[in-house]
Amino acid sequence: MIKVEGLTKRYARNVAVKNISFEVGKGEIVGFLGKNGAGKTTTMRVLTCFLPPTAGKASVAGFDVLEQPLDVKRNIGYLPETPPVYPEMEVSEYLEFVAKLKNMPSGDIAKRIDEVCERAALGDVKHKIIGKLSKGYRQRVGIAQAIIHNPPVLILDEPTSGLDPEQQLHVRELVASLSGDHTIILSTHILSEVEASCSNVIIINNGEIIASDSVANLHKRGKAFETVSIQVAGGDPVSVRQRLEEVRGVARVVSKDSKEGLVALEVESLEGEKDMLRPDLARAVVQSGWNLTELKTIGDSLEEIFLDLTRAESAKKEGESVTQ
Repeated sequence: MIKVEGLTKRYARNVAVKNISFEVGKGEIVGFLGKNGAGKTTTMRVLTCFLPPTAGKASVAGFDVLEQPLDVKRNIGYLPETPPVYPEMEVSEYLEFVAKLKNMPSGDIAKRIDEVCERAALGDVKHKIIGKLSKGYRQRVGIAQAIIHNPPVLILDEPTSGLDPEQQLHVRELVASLSGDHTIILSTHILSEVEASCSNVIIINNGEIIASDSVANLHKRGKAFETVSIQVAGGDPVSVRQRLEEVRGVARVVSKDSKEGLVALEVESLEGEKDMLRPDLARAVVQSGWNLTELKTIGDSLEEIFLDLTRAESAKKEGESVTQ
């Protein structure tokens, strides 16, 4: 649904986006992750035809952003960081105005307004003045205007920016409910938002893509060892710990807070020995006559992964500049 090839955007001497390429498939929710000033918003503005690219190509739903901008806009719903609402208008009045701008058939508008208000949980404020709504509700109105014409692609730029934790949760739930019906790019610098909403992640730093992968693969990336959380029933803590320390490839075993009747531990593998760690631990527990109630890999948080990637990229750039 979205294809970007060698996209570059320059502002005078400043290069905001440098030769980036990526694709987003139908029905995916992709997190576009980066620090402030990394190039996220510039990329979004090119995809939505607000800015022309300096070089490269970008297409949405098969339409080129330079050659077919009107077709691109018909197939996109866009929520900029600041929702483009008119504070003096009522919610329903504003949505009717946007629907007309999108050239929706007049006979369909009232029904569609009811549908998007229900989808965005705006029913209680449908006839209220936008300027009197909370920021969370205004953000919902911004999402409602983006989906009013039922576009196949949604581009949401920092949709939870400035919201309190409860408002953030409500907006994340709304975005998640739109998956499947829409292909979504969620541009953000809030890492928890990406983990909660997205299956795939694109990380951009200083205008360049430094990682593009699934959230699950990013958690596994680059680690030569593995840490596993294990919970056992039917054994005493000392015996369970001693038995797991005997398993091939185990570097260390750390006891965790245990519930009554359960023994909880974290097991770390030796470097290069992670592939068989979980099967060998499971086998050791079962052969000892205990019940295995939990066995799962513990990955680095997305925040740690993001910081490692951006720091490594910055160090690489500094090294290159020194040698030139």
